[in-house]
Amino acid sequence: MKRTAVIMLAVFASAAGADAASRPDWAYAVPGPADAEPPFHDDGRTYSLPGSEGHFTYNKIQGQSGGEKSVRVAPADWYPGDHPAMPKIVAEGDNARGITACSLCHYPNGKGRPQNAGLAGLSAEYIVHQLHDMRDDLRMSSEPRKVNAQQMAGFAKAMTEPEIEAAANYFSAMAWSPWIKVVESPTVPKVRSSDGMWLKREGAGSEPIAGRIIETPLDATHTETLRDPHSGFIALVPPGAVARGRKIVATGDGGRTIACAICHGENLMGVGSIPGIAGREPNYIARQLYDIQQGARHGVMTQLMKPVMAKLDASDILAISAYLASLPVPH
Repeated sequence: MKRTAVIMLAVFASAAGADAASRPDWAYAVPGPADAEPPFHDDGRTYSLPGSEGHFTYNKIQGQSGGEKSVRVAPADWYPGDHPAMPKIVAEGDNARGITACSLCHYPNGKGRPQNAGLAGLSAEYIVHQLHDMRDDLRMSSEPRKVNAQQMAGFAKAMTEPEIEAAANYFSAMAWSPWIKVVESPTVPKVRSSDGMWLKREGAGSEPIAGRIIETPLDATHTETLRDPHSGFIALVPPGAVARGRKIVATGDGGRTIACAICHGENLMGVGSIPGIAGREPNYIARQLYDIQQGARHGVMTQLMKPVMAKLDASDILAISAYLASLPVPH
């Protein structure tokens, strides 16, 4: 416990002392006071989605029992034909140990959402390694207000080794396919954060993109209310970001860093325990690059990334994230 506290204090001090101009706040999307909205209440109505035989209440979709003493339950699985049979820990979690079902946030098909990670197609070895790092306080967020990062560490500590391996094998068995459309734009809609995901403020107009990536659902109702695992995202990035990111990723940008393919494979789909990064969520990529740079991650593989990140700044992280998200994934 003492070791955990020391590491956490070091991480928080790093976050507090980091140059504010270099921190990609857009990637963490921490909700502020202006983002609060009245909670959505289940009125007993059942919802459906095209191509799904499911009919679920709002509470079931959100994986909660409802009522005065609501507890976590297995969330709705809209498209059971999309994926292999889910292990119990993925489908249901374990309320007694405070473990939320993996499928609630990462979706049964492993696609995930901007505030967490897409897990489909990552190697089982890599996923196991990351859960071990979370369990052992070696992987944390440089943003102390990122609540779900703290929750994941708690889940990892409570999971058994067979559960960790079952979840890793499940998600690694599904291929990754991008569902994020990258569009260069000088302006973006004004947005608010909903638990770490940007949503448009309806009727609020637009504003300059101002050195950010704004990743938002194509259909907010399908994503936020219905948790539709077939409804993707659009990532608005500054003009020129994709081309600049391509230069850094492909060449190392004149020796400031190294070409990503050296470790992540020629097609950037990963090699063994090295993760695939092509077509992945730009907010997630940016968070991990910044967390590594700031020393919030300490795992063995992370040490290899620290010198890679040493000379890169906030605009580099943005460009890399935009380019990688724009890549098609070979089948």
